[in-house]
Amino acid sequence: MTARIARLDSRALIRVSGPDARSFLHTLLTQDVETLAPGGLRFGALLSPPGRLLFDLFLWDEEGAVVLDVAADRREALMQRLAMYRLRARVAVEADDRPVLAAWDGPLPQGFVADPRTSGLGGRSIVCDVSADATEDDWQAHRLAVGVPDPTADAASDKVYPIEANFDLLGGIDFQKGCFVGQETTSRMKRRGAIKTRMLPIAFDGPPPPFGAEVLNGDLRAGEVLSGRDGAAMALLRLDRLEGALTVEGRPVTVRRPAWIAPSA
Repeated sequence: MTARIARLDSRALIRVSGPDARSFLHTLLTQDVETLAPGGLRFGALLSPPGRLLFDLFLWDEEGAVVLDVAADRREALMQRLAMYRLRARVAVEADDRPVLAAWDGPLPQGFVADPRTSGLGGRSIVCDVSADATEDDWQAHRLAVGVPDPTADAASDKVYPIEANFDLLGGIDFQKGCFVGQETTSRMKRRGAIKTRMLPIAFDGPPPPFGAEVLNGDLRAGEVLSGRDGAAMALLRLDRLEGALTVEGRPVTVRRPAWIAPSA
């Protein structure tokens, strides 16, 4: 069985190079950049100082540079943000026009690297010259089936904390690396166990409810629907109101807890 391959036009690349590239990114991002191995791929984010999610991203190691895989419609904003932080750092920040590819449902083709979030997602590539045999919509359906949020697609990213988007469970935050922008709030939430809401997939019959529709547990608000498709959607849910009969606009919905989330999370 060969893997399905899709070109992700919703993603774009930024190349950060120069003598200070790794140390510069290391002090900003939630992920350890200093130990990124040759050919390696990691998942992380740039947060606001209060700790809310601004940019979800992947970090690719390349000789003399780190390449950031980001939402295409946020690339320019991230480049501007990096320029603001640059100060005297010896770095160059420039757009990279290579495509981002995803492969799943089969052995990864040569040139693909396993998705660092969870093995069920498959892999990614920015160097592989292969033909796509699937659409990005196919990929998004697969991602939702695996139960992994895409903050850019599923919600206004500056409204949520990274832990609410499960970055702590998907390897997107290195709590041992030292300082990064927004670290204080993020570490406090993890340390104190003050995690009240998480993005989780829900299942239902029929078309998806509108973005922002309330999820109710009886008469109590249990969360809100984010992006979705027929039969499934991602929702931001209160963890203390998952038990019981949940509804959205009068329709019953079921929380589908992914296998990669431990019962205690």
